[in-house]
Amino acid sequence: MRLGRGGLLAAVLVCQSAWAAHPWTLGNMPSDYQGRYGTRHTIGIFYDPTYLQYRASGVRVKLTVPYISVANLPVGAKLTNTTLAARTQSRRTTSASGLGDIWLATHVTVLPERGLRPAVVPYLKIKFGTASVRQGLGTGRNDYELGVGLDTTIGTNVFPFAHIGYRFVGSPPGQGLRNIATYNAGVSIATTARNVVTAMYAGAQSEQAGYAGPADAILAWNYNVTAAGSGVQVYFDKGLSRGSAGLGGGVGGQIVF
Repeated sequence: MRLGRGGLLAAVLVCQSAWAAHPWTLGNMPSDYQGRYGTRHTIGIFYDPTYLQYRASGVRVKLTVPYISVANLPVGAKLTNTTLAARTQSRRTTSASGLGDIWLATHVTVLPERGLRPAVVPYLKIKFGTASVRQGLGTGRNDYELGVGLDTTIGTNVFPFAHIGYRFVGSPPGQGLRNIATYNAGVSIATTARNVVTAMYAGAQSEQAGYAGPADAILAWNYNVTAAGSGVQVYFDKGLSRGSAGLGGGVGGQIVF
């Protein structure tokens, strides 16, 4: 799955008054993925994003700075977060680690939820090409994604959501990477005041012609230690296409202040 685990899954469902009193969130979500990603090798990716978010008055701004480590990556392949933007069928592999691509995302609620109408939340995401292209940790190019999210409430504890976006992909020389659509949909259920379970599907087109795009089924559990939303999270990821990892998962936490 593309960028989103930290952003989509680390969101904790709290009331607006809590966000107003505690607008800052600092979190970390280390995760691990194993799979072929459409290559002949089983690739291991460790992704450890630390994020800082500010939320107030219908605006949410989030900065994500990740550490990334990859093992058994085919020589010439390039990562974007926890998936492969560019693949090769090289028999030789390499391992590397270092700073990943830094992301900056802004979401703005232009229409609040009212009756049967969901909240409408356009967003802009920028991927800065800070990961080493020489080591294969990134493409070395910026990406820009525009999209919109729809969020609603059923009763008092069921929260369906969906997002669709279009990413303008920066391509290194000779790679021919393509712009892609991204999408996800799911539901969060607050089983108690402190426990939230989320199930979602997430996918995207492939940036590289001739390969399957990523598609994932994700199950997450949040435990809120405080009413403001500080807590811990565990999630599991099952790849559904040849463009995804076979299995993945992570555990982390966040502090809301």
